[in-house]
Amino acid sequence: MGGEIVSIVLILFLFITLWKGVRIVPQGEEWVVERLGKYLKTLMPGLHLLVPYIDNLAYKVTTKDLIMDIPQQEVITRDNAVLITNAIAFVKVTDTQSAVYGVTNFQMAVMNLVQTSLRAIIGDMDLDQALSSRDHIKAKLKASIADDVADWGLTLKSVEIQDIKPSPTMQKSMEMQAAAERERKAAVTRAEGEKQAAILEAEARLESAKRDAEVQVRLATASAEAIKLVALALPDRELPALYLLGEKYVSALKSLASAEGSRTVILPGDLMKSLEGLLGGKK
Repeated sequence: MGGEIVSIVLILFLFITLWKGVRIVPQGEEWVVERLGKYLKTLMPGLHLLVPYIDNLAYKVTTKDLIMDIPQQEVITRDNAVLITNAIAFVKVTDTQSAVYGVTNFQMAVMNLVQTSLRAIIGDMDLDQALSSRDHIKAKLKASIADDVADWGLTLKSVEIQDIKPSPTMQKSMEMQAAAERERKAAVTRAEGEKQAAILEAEARLESAKRDAEVQVRLATASAEAIKLVALALPDRELPALYLLGEKYVSALKSLASAEGSRTVILPGDLMKSLEGLLGGKK
């Protein structure tokens, strides 16, 4: 019974020893081996033999491109506007030893570095510039952190700005400002229209007054010519005036008789005398 137990223990020991001594690294990964607590070597993909119980497999690192989703954060611009932004970084491990020994957690380090740099870059920009310069922010962000991540054995393949937008409070303020601006423009347009209408109306009145004046001048000129012709035709000084007065008198009676709703025409008692004056008759 005791021999069987020993045999089982030996078999188990050999199995564990074999498992610790023979390691197969899959493609896309690199494993860091330490010997007695000190870095020994980096295992590439394939079959490897280790010294059991002395060599220790300390870290397993993927060499594929890592996609790091940078958490959303609030950023204050130079003109004190609050923006909400987040990003995504594509990173590849190129030096496994530096990645595991250069920083405690390289993924967390990259995320914090991107967040800090993003706040600094947008903090030096105005609101309008930040909202319209996504490519500029991306290029500046990549340039600012590429050297830092290289010290950790990483290569920054790309960094993209996923979203950059005003905060809900800021967005509401912008909508109110836009509405006020639209109302202001509408008021200016209405005022300009009223101004143009007033100018056109004044110009129309001025033109009408000028034309009325011209008509009055022409009528006065015509009347003067008429008086002159009558005076030449009738040598007597009183006859031209009597003639013109008679003509006006008859015209007024005609207008009175033809007026709308007029059924009765009252003739003056001196009508005959007026006609005699018109014809040039004398007492």
